[in-house]
Amino acid sequence: MKLAILGTRGIPAKHGGFETFAEHLALHLVSKGWAVTVYCPAVGAPAARESEWRGIRLLHLPVHRDDAVGTIAFDWKSTLKAVGEGATVLNLGYGTAVFGLLYRLCGISNVINMDGIEWRRQKWSLPARTWLYLNERLACLFANHLIADHPEIKKHLATRVDADKITMIPYGADPVVDPDVSLLEPFNLTPNGYAIIIARPDPDNSILEIVRAFSARKRGTKLVILGNYDESVPYQKQVLDAASSEVLFPGGIYDKQIVEALRFFARVYVHGHKVGGTNPSLVEALAAGSPVLAHDNPFNREVAGPGARYFRDERHCAEELNVLLDDDLDLGDMRQSSRRRHGEKFTWHTVLNAYEELLVRWQGDAVDDRADEKTIALSPPAAGRDGFDAVLGSKISLK
Repeated sequence: MKLAILGTRGIPAKHGGFETFAEHLALHLVSKGWAVTVYCPAVGAPAARESEWRGIRLLHLPVHRDDAVGTIAFDWKSTLKAVGEGATVLNLGYGTAVFGLLYRLCGISNVINMDGIEWRRQKWSLPARTWLYLNERLACLFANHLIADHPEIKKHLATRVDADKITMIPYGADPVVDPDVSLLEPFNLTPNGYAIIIARPDPDNSILEIVRAFSARKRGTKLVILGNYDESVPYQKQVLDAASSEVLFPGGIYDKQIVEALRFFARVYVHGHKVGGTNPSLVEALAAGSPVLAHDNPFNREVAGPGARYFRDERHCAEELNVLLDDDLDLGDMRQSSRRRHGEKFTWHTVLNAYEELLVRWQGDAVDDRADEKTIALSPPAAGRDGFDAVLGSKISLK
């Protein structure tokens, strides 16, 4: 059985959630006898090359830009190469789903992990949001099957395609049990003496609201914010200016052991994401047994469960921090709840087996009894949809 994984920045994982997931899935499938190829961008490389890592074939394709245009170019080259090789394709993300028409025309099975509702994010410009919106719709049209990593994402996609074309499989994480406490020393941190945020510095992640809430009074506790902050970026400068002396910005940290230790020993993990599905950082916080204080929305509540605490806005966040940071008993209960939630829903064993079972169904050419009915069904726009949905609110499916 053969699988091509497209849409990441390559493995071994050095960046984010998709890369970590691709690494785990590829290793899992190779251990079961699959032939797996992961497509990797090679910025500035003169030509394509192949390598191997732990039994996984890595195909490095040259790109000349490390930005959105470069990503589109890389996805186009990856698509052309994957069409020529004929393996079942797993696309992580739908940002260039328009290229999926080639898979349809060539009879190649294409499964897409639909990530979050990217076109709703404030960080994107209107042209970028339009591009993402259209590609979400095209993913629903061209893909053989869709994967939603959260029940709310599946519910959203079911307004576009029939629900039987969507499988809900969440993100996974390894449990963190006994990290090295000495890894905190370079940051002058002590166990249980700090709160932590691990998120991109975007408005959708409520970082400014959390920093203002934390900095509203002296805490006697530090707030550690991972990520690269640049004063030349207006939003990031706002965050930096709002921070009290108890807020630390150690920069972007990508060493897995260090990040796991920072999560494990934190007094509370603050998660401000407003938009998305099963966010990898939140799942990894549960796996580390971190007490979770999260923005109150259906995405976060479904992941963190009733044992976490939630805030609605900056004022409410400050109120929750006032109580939580001084309540050792409640924080202990929240730690246990996080571990239970992870064990019940987000172990890699469960997640990877679910992916394998689904991908087995789509091995081989897509031109068979699964795809012999090619119909496009349109229904009127649903009332109450916002933004782009009001313009293109029809339900589309290509079985």
